[in-house]
Amino acid sequence: MLIHILGSAAGGGFPQWNCNCRNCSGLREGRLRAVARTQSSLCVRGDAGDWALVNASPDLLQQIKATPALQPGRAARDTGIAGVVLMDGQVDHTTGLYMLRELGRPLPLWCTDPVFEDLTRGNPILGVLGHFCGVARQAITLDGRAFQVPGVAGVRFTAVPLWSKPAPYSPHRENPQPGNNIGLLMVDEASGRSAFYAPGLGQRSEAADAAMRSADCVLVDGTFWRDDEMLALGLSSKRARDIGHLPQDGAGGMLEWLDSLPARTRKLLIHINNTNPILDEDSPQRAELARRGVEVAYDGLEVRL
Repeated sequence: MLIHILGSAAGGGFPQWNCNCRNCSGLREGRLRAVARTQSSLCVRGDAGDWALVNASPDLLQQIKATPALQPGRAARDTGIAGVVLMDGQVDHTTGLYMLRELGRPLPLWCTDPVFEDLTRGNPILGVLGHFCGVARQAITLDGRAFQVPGVAGVRFTAVPLWSKPAPYSPHRENPQPGNNIGLLMVDEASGRSAFYAPGLGQRSEAADAAMRSADCVLVDGTFWRDDEMLALGLSSKRARDIGHLPQDGAGGMLEWLDSLPARTRKLLIHINNTNPILDEDSPQRAELARRGVEVAYDGLEVRL
């Protein structure tokens, strides 16, 4: 199984177009040792064949251009994307669906019922696509049953319900429902090796902990370093936990959770907000991650299991 990270930043990317925080201005002006990142998404395949696109970032066209395997050129019109799996209904994980409207056949799409509701009522992207290529929607269940994406040989997906806030336009924004946000356990059927992907993870749960402990590699929410990160910078009135992201630092934070995983587990932070000091490769926070054996995902990183 090969996982290719298309985008590793949170919504807005890095640098964010309208942000002049220390990180964004430092990268633009060459004062910060860091690399630019597009908005969060990845693709996965077996040893060969086509790919499952997991989330569809607003930066999808740029990401496809940077990933030649997604355009194999076998016909006049072609794509290496066999289907799309959505983990939530957020803007930064679904806007890229518009970029797939020229597919020429109904787009194979996997999502939970609450996400389908968000994208047909709150933000009716799927209705718009119906006027172009159409959508062949498949339901993701929350009962532990695995599913496969036809064309993506040898990879099995299982949804793990997570607590995180649904999109602002969701009918369930202030009353989250199971399935508003999921993690994905991705298993290579030949080797049995696995990865757990959860870019939006608001709090610990038995189900998420079990999935992380079972996985050979975890790619989990790296949005904020501190719970009050945006408050301290004067950029928001909300804490990380208020908007559904478990911060890395502090008691009960993501680093404490990652420390509890088996020593064999490869640990990567993904979906990193532009304000997070771990983007600065010379920061003490980045040094702390290195000390704990935690990596920071970047665009183009590949994980082979």
